[in-house]
Amino acid sequence: MKLYKSIFIAVFVLPLMVFAQDEKDTIATTSKVKLERAAFESTALIDNQTNVVNTKGTLEMVMNHRFGLVNGTNDMIGIWGPANIRIALSYAVTDRITVGFGTTKDNRLQDFNLKGAILRQTRGNEMPVSVTYYGNYTIDARPKENFIHTGDRYSFFNQIIIARRFNKNISFQVSPSLSHYNVVESTMRNDMFAVSVAGRYKISPQTSIMAEYHLPLNTYQINTPKPGINLGLEFSTGSHAFQVFVSNYKGIVAQKNYMYNQNDFFNGDFMIGFNITRLWHL
Repeated sequence: MKLYKSIFIAVFVLPLMVFAQDEKDTIATTSKVKLERAAFESTALIDNQTNVVNTKGTLEMVMNHRFGLVNGTNDMIGIWGPANIRIALSYAVTDRITVGFGTTKDNRLQDFNLKGAILRQTRGNEMPVSVTYYGNYTIDARPKENFIHTGDRYSFFNQIIIARRFNKNISFQVSPSLSHYNVVESTMRNDMFAVSVAGRYKISPQTSIMAEYHLPLNTYQINTPKPGINLGLEFSTGSHAFQVFVSNYKGIVAQKNYMYNQNDFFNGDFMIGFNITRLWHL
């Protein structure tokens, strides 16, 4: 019950916190406090959400694609292997709150998500970091014979993203998270605490080098999930972002990766992937 209370507080109390912060920002603006430019170019950095929340009225479409594992066989570096795909839409209700929906091929996952800017970094370091909440409620939509009860389909994810833009080229973030599955194997736990660290270095106005490391903190009796490692490039314009990378995470939906990943990057278990983002300002 404590977990569900936490989720309730995060989902329903967060908007009130945001609106209260809006009032503080209004006061700050009258004192000529300016917000820092966004730490990242898009709302996600490979497999992790960033602190970026689109401006009010922005519609975002995202396509995430992961090819099969690069295993050295006749599979065209994984391109001919089994792929996982997610397509998602999100809409910025305010300058601080975004709601969205995504559908993923593997396990037919349907995720409803919420993102809210709690604190935002300022240029004068009155606020040195940005703090953002991201969470989702996900339904496994495979046929009913895969489940005993309807509630067995549900999983949840909650994350706090703490980010800082150090200068025009370097940005960094740390993101603790909690994943929850209603039903897991007897050797597993229902909850997984994890932490992610990620950074970006711009090598040109439109091109950046990206890196992420995801560390699950809980252990299982057997098959404890492996850490996630991602390395890639991002090419962005005002309304488009294209990322290409190598990763050992295939689940795309965050809790799927944190709870179940068995691909060991250092043992050669990795795949090629790409993300495409398109924005429309309505």
